[in-house]
Amino acid sequence: MTNSIVSIISTDLVLLDVDAGTDKESVIGRLADRLADSGRVSDRADLLAAAMAREAQSATGLPGGIAIPHCRSAAVASPSIGFARLAPKVDFGAPDGPADLVFLIAAPDGAGSEHMKLLSSLARALVRPDFVASLREAKTADEVVRLVDGVVNPAPAAPTTTPAAESQPAQSTSLVAITACPTGIAHTYMAADALKLAAERAGVNLIVETQGSSGSTPVGADTIKNADAVIFATDVGVKDRQRFAGKPVIASGVKRAINEPDKMIAEAVAAAGNPNAPRVEGTAGAADAGVPTGGVGWGTRIRQILLTGVSYMIPFVAAGGLLIALGFLFAGYDIANKPDGATDSLAHIIATTNSLTNLPSGGFTQYLGAVLFTLGGLAFSFLVPALAGYISFAIADRPGIAPGFTAGAVAVFVGGGFIGGIVGGLIAGFAALWISRWKVPQWFRGLMPVVIIPLCASLIVGLLMFFLLGRPLAAVTSGLTNWLNGLSGASVILLGVILGLMMCFDLGGPVNKAAYAFATAGLNVADPASLRIMAAVMAAGMVPPLAMALATTVRPGLFSEPERENGRAAWLLGASFISEGAIPFAAADPLRVIPSMMAGGAVTGALIMAFDVTLKAPHGGIFVFFAIGNLVWFLVALAAGTAVGAFAVIGAKQFAGRQRAQTNVSQQLFE
Repeated sequence: MTNSIVSIISTDLVLLDVDAGTDKESVIGRLADRLADSGRVSDRADLLAAAMAREAQSATGLPGGIAIPHCRSAAVASPSIGFARLAPKVDFGAPDGPADLVFLIAAPDGAGSEHMKLLSSLARALVRPDFVASLREAKTADEVVRLVDGVVNPAPAAPTTTPAAESQPAQSTSLVAITACPTGIAHTYMAADALKLAAERAGVNLIVETQGSSGSTPVGADTIKNADAVIFATDVGVKDRQRFAGKPVIASGVKRAINEPDKMIAEAVAAAGNPNAPRVEGTAGAADAGVPTGGVGWGTRIRQILLTGVSYMIPFVAAGGLLIALGFLFAGYDIANKPDGATDSLAHIIATTNSLTNLPSGGFTQYLGAVLFTLGGLAFSFLVPALAGYISFAIADRPGIAPGFTAGAVAVFVGGGFIGGIVGGLIAGFAALWISRWKVPQWFRGLMPVVIIPLCASLIVGLLMFFLLGRPLAAVTSGLTNWLNGLSGASVILLGVILGLMMCFDLGGPVNKAAYAFATAGLNVADPASLRIMAAVMAAGMVPPLAMALATTVRPGLFSEPERENGRAAWLLGASFISEGAIPFAAADPLRVIPSMMAGGAVTGALIMAFDVTLKAPHGGIFVFFAIGNLVWFLVALAAGTAVGAFAVIGAKQFAGRQRAQTNVSQQLFE
């Protein structure tokens, strides 16, 4: 037995033809027992909880009766693999039925890259029918160990003496492929190896770039130049797609590459010799990221584009907003006001005229608060430009960033605000994408991405915003602001209910982010309506993890051990305004958890509005208490929503039965 076998898998970690229970938790628990008994895991319960939390995020079942549950845990001493060949089979969520071959991959908490390497190595091997057949036919644990160790620790390839000219026949078709799935783990590598095997059978030269979680080595420019055609087997956008501009292309999702690799190779070979075949649009060095590929439609693509902008905007919001809140903590709320006759706020005056050797009347604390408030305001001022810039980036890649930021800056200048940033970002991105498709001479192409595209796209979007769109967008923004300020009574409570429902619907997904972006983009310390909206959004977003934490504490018998572990962690996640802390519960039982959380969020949102609670910081949860107006009522509203959500989910599980199976709906919702 080799040293590598000892460090990764050994015969005591192999179970052959065993009845390990009827559900995946039982199977994983049985393998966790083996890892614990071998001394590789210090806490069996911790490993099981980590593995089941990963199962709650998305299914680990693969086509062909295979499952690869995996996790990282502080209880794991070194990367290890447990294997079970099951009789009977157990469902791990694969679309084609239950699994009889199960690998439990356990990695230490800090071994992210090692964990992914084990996963990708196994996934690559599991696409080979001979390897899977050998696992099913193995008579002893030693045979399984040799097979598994052979793929996760392959022997170095022997040096070849074959001349390069002989190893790659001049007549052979050359192809390049990109594979990428949403999680970047199993299917990415399975598609890659399925295509490689099909290319070998067809006598075709194929180079694959796997854009996955264990790292990616980009295909070289010379390889792309010499390729006769390109295969995009992706469920997400292709990184740096413009490298392949002009090449014949065959595009699909990763599942087709796994199930029909021979057909895809044949189609790519045919496309290579067909002058009328579809080609990757754009010019080399220009952007083409906005074209939907790999089975991704325009509706989904637009959603991805907008979420990209929001995702890149949030760090500016969080950093700037929290700095502003700290400024209030140290210097008081008057720091945002303008002294009589002044054109700038007191914070700006102090930050620009005072220093460590010339402190203001309030001393160092006031000076520090003024500086923090000013820093926060500067960071916050990038909110709309960053939103627009990265919306444009999502459409047109790097050449779209400059016109997108310009569009966002114009939106702020003309008063278009958040809505103007979205419109401007979309216009800038599609303008840059259109310009990238211009047919220009080869000698001119080098100027396109760094000069021509940013210049022309900025000019287009700037003129449109100033000449046509600026005033209408400003009117819409002003009207929305005036409407919000004019809300009272039942109307403002209804707005709180709607915001609460949105924050709890998908727990960090598109709807949640839309509500959060609406609140943060309009946040203005001088606007009470925006402060109430921010308070409703943050309080409602805290409800789901806190409600699940309370539910697992009050009725632990209704939840599994991993869920109880997640519940203990959810107290801190909820207090910190991390709605995603409730995802493991919602993914495992969406039909009972999500409506319950929405009920709690609606109650909290309504009470926040009814009690006129305000919030001057866009993040931080209960830890930015100093930025909350009417703190007691904030806590009352949060406690009420938490209680409603917790007892709603307890009632749903108690009287409607507990849904144990993970459904395809939950996978799609939290993908």
